[in-house]
Amino acid sequence: MRAVSSFDFQSLEDTVVALAVAFVLGTLIGLERQYRQRTAGLRTNVLVAVGAAAFADMGLHLLGSEGATRIISYIVSGIGFLGAGVIMKEGEHVRGLNTAATLWCSAAVGAFSGSGLAAEAVVLAATVLAGNTLLRPLVNYINRKPIDERVTEACYRVHVVTPSSQVADTRELLFSELERANYPIRAIETLSETEDQVELAAVLVPSTAEPAELDAVVAALEACEGVDSATWTVSTIG
Repeated sequence: MRAVSSFDFQSLEDTVVALAVAFVLGTLIGLERQYRQRTAGLRTNVLVAVGAAAFADMGLHLLGSEGATRIISYIVSGIGFLGAGVIMKEGEHVRGLNTAATLWCSAAVGAFSGSGLAAEAVVLAATVLAGNTLLRPLVNYINRKPIDERVTEACYRVHVVTPSSQVADTRELLFSELERANYPIRAIETLSETEDQVELAAVLVPSTAEPAELDAVVAALEACEGVDSATWTVSTIG
């Protein structure tokens, strides 16, 4: 049989080592993701790393370094489809980007392993773990800091509450006041509506803003007839 005649124990040993390294390193990366209860956890990261290692190892054995390079190029593009499956959009926020990036890195770890670069695979796995763990306190610190409206590109909304009978006039008023302050409007949303009152929110084009200028716009709106109350809010862009 061809499979028997072409059997190479040294080649098999190299494959076992490559898959074992990918398995161990994929497990370490996946454990952190599983502990955080992410969509792609332990088994997914292990399978991605082992699969990438298997394909790279196959290319290496069949066509040498050229074959491994060719296979790895397909791994880089192909893993994007798998990563897209863990990315979800919830309203204005996008979740799963970090998990998708981790899957991409797990594939790179596997590709290193399958190409016979075990030391490089270890270094990359350690870097991925450091990025997902050591940087977390810094990210949390930054996220807890209050938004500085003067330097942060964010989403601003100017809210007004108006009687139901004056919604059309209030929309025009919002446009004119914000145009006068040089703040372009992306859209005007209706946030709530009752028989007597309607709350409108003018969504500004994402930019930086001066709180004093928005305070002046709100004060001008509140002084107008037909506006029961006005305020402005800011949130980070998702």
